[in-house]
Amino acid sequence: MYRQCTGFKNEVLGQLLQEIAPEALWENYLASGDADFAYAMGDLARFRANYYHQVHDFGAVFRIIPSKVLTLEQIQAPPVFQTFGMLPAGLVLVTGPTGSGKSTTLAAIIDSVNERYAKKIVTIEEPVEFVHRRRQSVIIHREVGLDTVSFMSGLQGALKSDVNIVLVGEMRDRETIELALTAAEMGILVFGTLHTNSAAKTIDRVVDSFPAQKKYQVRSQLSNSLKAVVAQQLLRSADGTRRYAAYEILLFTPALPAIIRAGETNKLTSFMQTGRQLGMISMDDSLAALVGAGKVTPEAAGMKAIDKNRFRAE
Repeated sequence: MYRQCTGFKNEVLGQLLQEIAPEALWENYLASGDADFAYAMGDLARFRANYYHQVHDFGAVFRIIPSKVLTLEQIQAPPVFQTFGMLPAGLVLVTGPTGSGKSTTLAAIIDSVNERYAKKIVTIEEPVEFVHRRRQSVIIHREVGLDTVSFMSGLQGALKSDVNIVLVGEMRDRETIELALTAAEMGILVFGTLHTNSAAKTIDRVVDSFPAQKKYQVRSQLSNSLKAVVAQQLLRSADGTRRYAAYEILLFTPALPAIIRAGETNKLTSFMQTGRQLGMISMDDSLAALVGAGKVTPEAAGMKAIDKNRFRAE
């Protein structure tokens, strides 16, 4: 039954929004003014729903989630992405701004594992976007706010369940990051996301989440557990018909831990350039490749670049 809300103008919209929202989430939305969840229309379509309050009224945004998980080949991911699911343990971070395709990339990586290996996989998301059908692996989806209280509590539960792989939809607080690092050290493969646009900023964000007295310890943990950072951005194609992904890819080599422990993230660009034969690439080099192939314009690349002068017309 619709709960009437005093002060809200559009009660008809409120009724429509409440009809598709889980009851507990609706009550929390009325109190807090924000809610995120996934809504499915059977097998026809899935949506990511974001509810919000605006000037004494209801508001909502719905984003279509593809009903079928795309493969790494379908999203034209770099070949090195196939190796991420083969890692026995460690931390893999996929980063980028909202709407940059992080969830699509992670879903494709999990799909590649599901196709090839018998693993136990737990995903913790807010909301659960892509639902994987069981093939070789057992996959458990947990939604923050419905199936678990928080990312941290969901991760704590996963660590007690003899899990091989954990996907943490968003590493938004220090406690979750700390637990993810511990899980990686325990022999679990952890995938996580952050809202950063480069490998250097990702490492700095993780370290800066902790107080000064713990930064050295965190750098040490991260240097031992970090296996890859993928920073990605989406750009409109030159002809305006589609979007292309630009990737910055940092991979583990024996030289990386020393850079992380010393806090010398300013060296990562040259580190990635020397590791191109391994599959590494900087964001600006990835953007330059898209421009060189005629896929995106220099102007579009310059908007996303670290060194914007590189893409300015002479």
